[in-house]
Amino acid sequence: MILPETGFLRLSQILGDSRRGIPGLIPVGKSTWWSGVKNGRFPKPLKLSEGITVWRVEEIRALIDQNK
Repeated sequence: MILPETGFLRLSQILGDSRRGIPGLIPVGKSTWWSGVKNGRFPKPLKLSEGITVWRVEEIRALIDQNK
């Protein structure tokens, strides 16, 4: 997946969704992801509405780059 310079990603875009054939960018499960968000290992999300949670692309890029 080619990431845009700016914008937002949903969790299924970050972790992948095997049902829809979307490969993950970060190889962890949902519970590990949310635990990492809680303890500061992963970036904090933005809540756009009741059912829409997103992360800034720039923060996900930085996370990927620091773990190379």
